Amino acid sequence: MQYILQDYNIGKNLLKLRKQAGFTQSELANQLQLWGSSMSRDTYAKIETGTRNIKVSDLVGLRIVLNTTYEAIFEGINIEE
Repeated sequence: MQYILQDYNIGKNLLKLRKQAGFTQSELANQLQLWGSSMSRDTYAKIETGTRNIKVSDLVGLRIVLNTTYEAIFEGINIEE
């Protein structure tokens, strides 16, 4: 199982994308579970606040469920700063 270390917080982007999609945290976690993820609402909330790392498979699931792009998930992250 591979995790992505959140050395840059993507939580603000996930929050914005989740709200644009019209999901609560619980609804989003339920949708991810339909795709085979074991993510709970509590786990998702920790990812959104940047206090938990994210599995690669869950990042892919979020992109699909939120109907978005990786560019939108990582928007504003500039490693050159």
